[in-house]
Amino acid sequence: MAKCGACGPGYKTPLDAMKGPREEIVYLPCIYRNTGIEKPDYVATVDVDPKSPHYCQVIHRLPMPNLRDELHHSGWNTCSSCFGDVTKKRNRLILPSLISSRIYVVDVGTDMRAPRIHKMIEPVNVFWKCGLANPHTTHCLGNGDIMISSMGDPSGNGKGSYGRYINVWDWTTHVFTQSVDLGEDSIPLEIRFLHNPDAAEGYVGCALSSAIHRFYKTENGDWAAEKVVQVPSKKVNGWLFPDMPGLITDILISLDDRFLYFSNWLHGDIRQYDISDTRKPKLVGQVFLGGKIPRGGPIVVVEDQELNSQPEPFVIKGKRVQGGPQMIQLSLDGKRLYVSTSLYSAWDKQFYPDLVKEGSVMLQIDVDTEKGGLKVNKNFLVDFGKEPDGPVLAHEIRYPGGDCSSDIWI
Repeated sequence: MAKCGACGPGYKTPLDAMKGPREEIVYLPCIYRNTGIEKPDYVATVDVDPKSPHYCQVIHRLPMPNLRDELHHSGWNTCSSCFGDVTKKRNRLILPSLISSRIYVVDVGTDMRAPRIHKMIEPVNVFWKCGLANPHTTHCLGNGDIMISSMGDPSGNGKGSYGRYINVWDWTTHVFTQSVDLGEDSIPLEIRFLHNPDAAEGYVGCALSSAIHRFYKTENGDWAAEKVVQVPSKKVNGWLFPDMPGLITDILISLDDRFLYFSNWLHGDIRQYDISDTRKPKLVGQVFLGGKIPRGGPIVVVEDQELNSQPEPFVIKGKRVQGGPQMIQLSLDGKRLYVSTSLYSAWDKQFYPDLVKEGSVMLQIDVDTEKGGLKVNKNFLVDFGKEPDGPVLAHEIRYPGGDCSSDIWI
């Protein structure tokens, strides 16, 4: 965790954060729902220090007290937006459950290598006090509050599912002000602002349309968007449909706002774009880590606008990786990109049944931060198929000291 004397949590600026210490451990929620194993989800602490004798190993597991929660996107109780406030500490990981609607508050401050449960917020409190259900994403705010977005209500209505808009709200009044239409069947999932607090722009990844849109504040004070990246669908035989989208499931931006990264969960690749010109991202790095289209499998690509041939199956340390790259997290200095392969247990089961049987993995990619470029670290593999209670689905990756998708500067 950041050591900053009397400075409060985090770092003063994004560029200061890039000079922070190298990550030594990471946290991942691990999900047993839909795997056939009747065990609770848990938070795994993984050693990622290459100097450690426990490198690439799970060194601690914190099981939840309940079954079938479907832990999902974690976030911090406070972050660099509260820098300078000595009363704030980044010592709690807020962990919502997508299916049970339970919210766990995990203490990582007492012993960050052995987290413990600090508090539980039961679903009935979320239902009655908020009129919401299915909490999805957590984010700390500049005033010390915690924001949790939700995908449904207590009656089971999926109010946040399968959309096509960026919705803009006035945070002071909590009033909805504008919608920006990204097109039919776009399904925008992850939205990331540039880290520069003076930059009123960012990017959103659209899963089904496999497009990246740049959104920005106009001279008139409202918001607009333009498509800046399009991943072409591949025409295939042997799949559910004749056209296979990339299915962009996670995106992030480096702390210096130099590079944009995203994962194509179905096509199986991770891409790196130079966004020095934010309106014209330039592809500078790409690696294939599995997906649905490796050579020799049941799916045959009959028309491909990007590749001359289907990629080879991805094998690391003798293990063929099932599933495709999904959640991504970048080191503070931008030189290491961590990848996990589970999206959501029900979708894992539908699209990658072998992933559910064998468990997910965490991988690490070396990043060229000068010219751009991605290369798989062949010495790094965390195989969640070898967990003590059986194969598990590991999801989002967090560092104790914060990372480029959990910190904001305002």
